[in-house]
Amino acid sequence: MQPSPLGQPLRAAFPIFERSFAGRPAAFFDGPGGSQVPRPVIDAVAGYLAYHNANTHGAFQTSEETDRILFGARERVAELLGAAAPDEVVFGANMTTLTFAMSRALGAGWGPGDEAVVTQLDHQANVAPWRRMAEDRGMTVREVPFIPETMQLDYAALEAALSPRTRLVAVGAASNACGTINDVSRVTRLAREAGALSYVDAVHYAPHRLVDVQAMGCDFLACSAYKFFGPHVGILWGRQELLERVRPYKVPPAGDAAPDRWETGTLSHEGIAGTGAAVDWIAGLGGGAEQGGRRAALARAYAAIEAHEDSLVDRLLAGLRGIVGVRVHGPPAGAPRTPTLALTVEGHTPDEVAGWLAEEGIFVWNGNFYATGVCEGLGLDTRGGLIRAGLAPYSTEEDVDRLVDELGRIAGS
Repeated sequence: MQPSPLGQPLRAAFPIFERSFAGRPAAFFDGPGGSQVPRPVIDAVAGYLAYHNANTHGAFQTSEETDRILFGARERVAELLGAAAPDEVVFGANMTTLTFAMSRALGAGWGPGDEAVVTQLDHQANVAPWRRMAEDRGMTVREVPFIPETMQLDYAALEAALSPRTRLVAVGAASNACGTINDVSRVTRLAREAGALSYVDAVHYAPHRLVDVQAMGCDFLACSAYKFFGPHVGILWGRQELLERVRPYKVPPAGDAAPDRWETGTLSHEGIAGTGAAVDWIAGLGGGAEQGGRRAALARAYAAIEAHEDSLVDRLLAGLRGIVGVRVHGPPAGAPRTPTLALTVEGHTPDEVAGWLAEEGIFVWNGNFYATGVCEGLGLDTRGGLIRAGLAPYSTEEDVDRLVDELGRIAGS
């Protein structure tokens, strides 16, 4: 079985494409804020609520079914991330909430004189929790800048920020604003050499590249299912030893074994069911788990996704280069990137551009996307921020051409 075709043929799996906007299907460039959802994931969410809805660890049938569904989803996410075991996967409300919980727990063992390192290229979800924790504990936070000309981390500044006092380095696998893919294994190696833990935000990375926590060498990694065709569920991976050793804030008599000790309250069981279905759906793009296992199928699927998205982003960049007044803020040609572009249009605010594009059924984001450090570093924080256009496996050449044509019209107006 060959991998499923991407682009236009893939849209049959997504009910949203049955709708029309401005008299035609929408060109969805809003994926960096959340992808569209295929029918099998929707069915898994609805099916759980219709036929299995119960709380966990009961002696009756629907509760036992719920336990099996949640564990099955945990197994699938473990394979998606390259985890050593399903018990290294923690579910929660969202990546931000999980990161605040982990920062508070880790910070309980730190204090004055200790330091944390964050980056200017990161989403605030991997910055603000560590700043607040440091404020509470009397710690110092050091911020690593990015290089505006290349939109890449300043690795020399990162090395200079590390010291024997560094307790944690927080870094994004990919910038949700401009698509830069960071050299995470280099960052985690430097953190280990300094005796520090590493916490990776893979929210923007996971929809476009196959995560491998072993190769990354990180201690913690967080992502969000709703960015890779799933429901609004947050995911935290941590090394088993750390999840067992670090003491979480939790309600007694909740269990002391990971991952239960990190999953406070009653979770979104239907969302977790949909998350497992999302992983299966992605694996289906690579021929399915029956061909060499789910992880191998995921690897094939992500290879196809990368090839499709790279082809489209090349087409988009080529088209934008021909428009006077449109500037792309991103990594240089040939540098690792996701298919997400940060744009400005001379003479027009991002809010204006996004509104005009929406009238034509072209959906992009505008503002800072909680990547406030990026907008500040570019001097755009007081000018409305950026326009963000992101491609997905269901994106097409027609979508790209529509965006280029409309941006050309706007820039020339």
